[in-house]
Amino acid sequence: QVQLMESGGGLVQPGGSLRLSCAASRSIFRTYTMAWYRQAPGKQRELVAAITSAGNTNYADSVKGRFTISRDNAKNTVYLEMNSLEPEDTAVYYCHSHTTRGAREYDYWGQGTQVTVSS
Repeated sequence: QVQLMESGGGLVQPGGSLRLSCAASRSIFRTYTMAWYRQAPGKQRELVAAITSAGNTNYADSVKGRFTISRDNAKNTVYLEMNSLEPEDTAVYYCHSHTTRGAREYDYWGQGTQVTVSS
């Protein structure tokens, strides 16, 4: 199993920035997709951003242009740069990895890190 550990969350004012990090216990070089999800109170968990092993990215419309996902395979870490944060960005942010090897699919989740955007 792969353990994912998020860090970097906290309280930030509207318009501020945060960088979330997700450190994996094992190599993510062979991991097809690394992603960030978030879940706000009373809402379903939603995909925020994802990045493939080839470096292709996709973002939720709500964060496009404000957030940037990146990965450092050598450090087994994925990042989420969050800029121009809004109160609506308040949520628990989860790191996720997905890999398909043969007929098996592997999905792992971090424990989440709280991001609160408030004045």
